[in-house]
Amino acid sequence: MICSLMYLTASRPDIMFSVCQCARYQANPKASYLIAVKRIFRYLFGKPRLGLWYPKNSKFKLFAYSDIDFGGCNLDRKSTTGGCQYLGDRLVSWQCKNQTSISTSAAEAEYVAASSCCSQVIWKQQQFLDYGLNFLDPPIYCDNEAALQIVKNPENPLNHMNMNQKKRKQPVRENNEQNLNG
Repeated sequence: MICSLMYLTASRPDIMFSVCQCARYQANPKASYLIAVKRIFRYLFGKPRLGLWYPKNSKFKLFAYSDIDFGGCNLDRKSTTGGCQYLGDRLVSWQCKNQTSISTSAAEAEYVAASSCCSQVIWKQQQFLDYGLNFLDPPIYCDNEAALQIVKNPENPLNHMNMNQKKRKQPVRENNEQNLNG
């Protein structure tokens, strides 16, 4: 059942979070997870016309949004990273995933989320270049002022971050210092 729901998330981002939460426990399912999956199916049957809409006449500009749920996972207190990329009014991709380590501040978690979103935007730029479309400097919108200041100040050591996180912050600084917006 989870596989069919995962397939549906390609056109139904409204069920993405719930399906991914259920997919975490499919190796060792309990009755409560089966009830949650059935609830998702009932929701889908009740809202058959809800889904992504791609307008015909829309601007052709790439931009992205990044956000977090700081310490949102009740099991391990890891933050959840979320982001979405738009091409004009069209949603072209989105992601939602737990961060690999526990962040000590919301600014750090937002910075890691912005870095992940930046990596997605760079990948999208390369894909569009293959089709002859060039999107230079697409903006990435982030709602945390402290994370924006970390990007603007390369001298900030962030001593409490581990090496894996220090490697992840380079794409944001190198490619989007002027494109991160609050």
